[in-house]
Amino acid sequence: MTGEDEGGVILELTRNGAWLKCSAVHVATGREVSAVGPANDPRGVERVALAKLRRALER
Repeated sequence: MTGEDEGGVILELTRNGAWLKCSAVHVATGREVSAVGPANDPRGVERVALAKLRRALER
């Protein structure tokens, strides 16, 4: 993704019981999105957060 390459992305994972929240922040623009999913699939939750960030940056 071009937006990720230009400025980088910070990912933060926060666990709350059986749930995991992934916040993704685009460093250059400060745009932040988050996704919530099962704690046993952290890569899937990260993937969803990054996809949401891509869509947010395209707007």
